[in-house]
Amino acid sequence: MGRGRAPCASSGFPAELLRRGGGAAGYSVCELLTASRRCQEGGRRYARSEMGLPTALLSLGLFSFLIPASGVPNDLIFVSEVYSQVPQKLSFYKWYGNVRLFRFQVPTDTVFLRWILQASRQNKPQCQNIEITVHFRYGAPPVISPLGDSFAPNTSVPFSFNRTLTFVNSVQNNTFLNVSNPMPGPWFIAAHLPKDRQNIEIQGFTESCMYIFQPELFVLREIDMPALQVNAPNQCSVGPPRNQAHYKIFVPEYTQELLLQLLNCTLGGIPILCPLQVTVGYSTKPQSFPYTIKCTGSSSCRVFLNAPPWNRWIVVMVELSLKINANVSFEIVYSLPVCKPGAIGPRQIFTILNSLNTTDNASLATGNQASSSNAPTSSPDESSNSCLHKYTMIRADLDVVSVRFQSVSSSFIPVVASLPSMMLFNLNSEMDSGGMLIVNVQLNTTTLKNRNATVMACLSAGSPVLTLNTSLNCTTAFFQGFSFVMNSSVWEGTRNIPYPETDNWYLSMQLVCPENDSVCQGLTARVLVSAALNPCLNDCGSYGECRLLRRNGYMFAACVCKAGWTGWSCTDDTNALSVGHQIMATLLLTLSNLMFVPTIAVALSHLFFVEAAVYVYTMFFSTFYHACDQPGVAVMCIMDYDTLQYCDFFGSVVAIWVTILCMARLKTIPKYVLFLLGTLFIAMSMQLNRSGIWNMMGPCLFAFIVLVIAWTYRGVRRRHCYPPSWRRWVFFLIPGISLALIAISIYVFAETQTNYFYTHSMWHILVAGSVAFLLPPREKKKKSWRWRDMVNCRYKICKDDREELYVVT
Repeated sequence: MGRGRAPCASSGFPAELLRRGGGAAGYSVCELLTASRRCQEGGRRYARSEMGLPTALLSLGLFSFLIPASGVPNDLIFVSEVYSQVPQKLSFYKWYGNVRLFRFQVPTDTVFLRWILQASRQNKPQCQNIEITVHFRYGAPPVISPLGDSFAPNTSVPFSFNRTLTFVNSVQNNTFLNVSNPMPGPWFIAAHLPKDRQNIEIQGFTESCMYIFQPELFVLREIDMPALQVNAPNQCSVGPPRNQAHYKIFVPEYTQELLLQLLNCTLGGIPILCPLQVTVGYSTKPQSFPYTIKCTGSSSCRVFLNAPPWNRWIVVMVELSLKINANVSFEIVYSLPVCKPGAIGPRQIFTILNSLNTTDNASLATGNQASSSNAPTSSPDESSNSCLHKYTMIRADLDVVSVRFQSVSSSFIPVVASLPSMMLFNLNSEMDSGGMLIVNVQLNTTTLKNRNATVMACLSAGSPVLTLNTSLNCTTAFFQGFSFVMNSSVWEGTRNIPYPETDNWYLSMQLVCPENDSVCQGLTARVLVSAALNPCLNDCGSYGECRLLRRNGYMFAACVCKAGWTGWSCTDDTNALSVGHQIMATLLLTLSNLMFVPTIAVALSHLFFVEAAVYVYTMFFSTFYHACDQPGVAVMCIMDYDTLQYCDFFGSVVAIWVTILCMARLKTIPKYVLFLLGTLFIAMSMQLNRSGIWNMMGPCLFAFIVLVIAWTYRGVRRRHCYPPSWRRWVFFLIPGISLALIAISIYVFAETQTNYFYTHSMWHILVAGSVAFLLPPREKKKKSWRWRDMVNCRYKICKDDREELYVVT
């Protein structure tokens, strides 16, 4: 993440704002934003003319407006910051690995942010006016499904929002997105092009259009934002020209609720009805405020938040709802009732320490790194002044994006009706938001003793839900949780949460009994809780592969599906290939290589033994490469996949190379020297880049030039077209060339990922057939060979050697 700061030059800042007080205090966000935009424009011009910096930096200016000497100490100062990241090339969407992910950190006390989305494309005829989709989410990467694929059962999709960028007869698009009172912390942006067209593009031959995307973040944060005191009246005021004021409240751990009151509104010392509007909390999407109360027409107003986020600052914004050209004074009073887990005795501490020792020994035996996620706390005494039971969970880090949570005391968590039972899952690490959080709860139905009781559970981030009942919507102050309902008939529940938000996650459970059922009130249900953070769900199943990706230092996991399966976890079989289809595809791609058998026979009959050996090599590795390259269950790999792929590509190009040189009818020594040099060069080029078109076209063009020179030389010397026989042209060369051209056309223009099984099989058949037609006939001077002549020489001097011996003597 790039970040730069520089004071804004006076030439880039509106003089009218300087004349109106010399600083940013007392001005609205809109005025400051306008000033910052002018400042950035001046900074861009200065950067281009004086410093020579790239325009993508947008001057990255930080401007601060200082309080004048005559200013009031309570006046506020706004500071702007701009964050930018490197532009990235966008890809068409096929799976989550095609998105371009950007991560920004929004600082605390930010009252306004603006996303500056810059997209551009090449000015080429093949560049279309397509749409770029940009997704936003706080706390973790966006969970998206652009293709409309379904998610696995029991999967809860977190909220995210998106915007679309289009090119309307232009090569650039600049879009702005504003968010007021944004949630401080990590924000993620994911950008991608529409659905992949599934065309197989040949590198160096197919020319594609390049789409570039770069996001920038402009934030406006308030310096020295006043902090309100708890359980005490806080004297505040608001008035023109800003007409709004910001305050912050710290919510400690174990806070049960937040009660905020706005009282005693006065105008010039005279009590009036409060012409104010109160907004509490942050926004995670544009034009959204969690809690907004209008106090117009009343002398006071109050805001009640159940289960506010723990250990976090909350912003309170007070605005004038009426146009009043005077300061309105008021009081803010708030309280934070605390829900303590209660004290534990020495015996319970000793029991927990023994449990920790046992767990640590077991973790060391398995090689896991275990650490306690919170201070050891056991069930408090019922007589103590507590409102929850907290059970310690140990966090064991297994690998990247792989965590296990285990209870210290017992695998089964006791759940009663009087107080909720709570567990903490610590997912505060930046790496924890890139996997799949899986929480499973199982009720031991025998502990209900055939009573009509229900165990309610709620999984939430930031703070737990401490009031559970049958009408529960599992919602905290700013977070929509995930609920579980268990009873005698439904005794198990599972929640799969892809890319969980970076925060402390809490699971709270409570036994809910019918009214006037004293027996049920005394029951203790036992619930088996298992929680884990995995890179992917079930390792993406049988038809997927879990891959670990990295974008700008941030690591996350995603599934890439095969055999027509789709979905976030490769569980959507809407377009899946059947097993029969997979077997047929494998047989087509492998058995089509048997077309080389007639070609090998023709080469042997024409006494081209080296060429026949090359065709055998090509047929063998092409067959087993395609047997290993299948996406489904019909797969057989006799070697490493990369080795098979290299040998297949290498053999194909060498086969074309030796075939064209064989057609040139060169003398023996030049022919085999070119065979060897070309093979060595092809081996080197395949190692550098085996998917490039020129790795195949380069040797083929050189061999074709040698062929043209050789045929032209013979034609000029004989004063006759070469080859001289019209039968050779009509029955061999023209059919062979036609088959080769058809094969190249299918390979370049018609082959897609959908019809790959059929078109590539046709490529095998046509290429092998064209080679059989194009091989030249046997030279007239050479006699046909027999196996007896090759193996019956024994210890005698062979015929050619005797002739040379006679000549020497």
